[in-house]
Amino acid sequence: MFCKSLIGKATIHFEKVKSTNLTAAGLMQSEMLEEGSIITTSFQENGKGQNGNFWESESGKNLLVSVILKPVNLYPAKQFILNKIVSLAIAGFVKPTAVKRKVRIKWPNDIYVDSKKIAGILINNTIKGNVFDHSIVGIGININQQEFLSDAPNPVSIRSFVKNDLDLNKCLIQLCDALNFWYRKLVRKEYEDIDKSYINSLYRFNEFHPYKINGNIIISKIVGISKYGKLQLETEEQKVYECDLKEVEFVL
Repeated sequence: MFCKSLIGKATIHFEKVKSTNLTAAGLMQSEMLEEGSIITTSFQENGKGQNGNFWESESGKNLLVSVILKPVNLYPAKQFILNKIVSLAIAGFVKPTAVKRKVRIKWPNDIYVDSKKIAGILINNTIKGNVFDHSIVGIGININQQEFLSDAPNPVSIRSFVKNDLDLNKCLIQLCDALNFWYRKLVRKEYEDIDKSYINSLYRFNEFHPYKINGNIIISKIVGISKYGKLQLETEEQKVYECDLKEVEFVL
């Protein structure tokens, strides 16, 4: 694949790996991959999502990608902004195919079409001292898969919204274009625009729904994201909770 921009300029493809993130991590130890390099595969034997969840993907049907980024000018305390730009990029990639449907970011970084999950992200950051060394951004997007066999509650693919299978190589180029667009905003430190766009794209933002907060089901609404990436919720009684990934669960 040829790409003039940073992300996607160098591509390494494997027919089968345990996971693209693990493969990327191994390559980073044995040879210094340049920023923007992407690792792709047709099949993952052990694809992972958030909290160690399994990511199901039929061989040759979907986009399974890891991207090497080196945001050396980003303070580690602001690392959640990487989740934001990658989520926004994937949402932007999906939207043209999901006409008249709501494409939203389910905090922290799943992509939903209406109430179904179409993509997930797993970011592994390596920080040395007080600076970023590199980040491995793992992305899984359901493209052409039409049957899901795992017990995942709500998977969906782009193929559900279009008449024919999509060309995965073209999809990869389009995804890289979207990633480059949002990564340039990060490099230029356009944080306010990124933050606003992420909030405006949040699944269930400012809507009351049940959440399991510290083990208790509580009706509340998402009102914001802290500067450290924590989810901010407010109850009907205006009590505010600020939760990390282990402290809150969406009740779907």
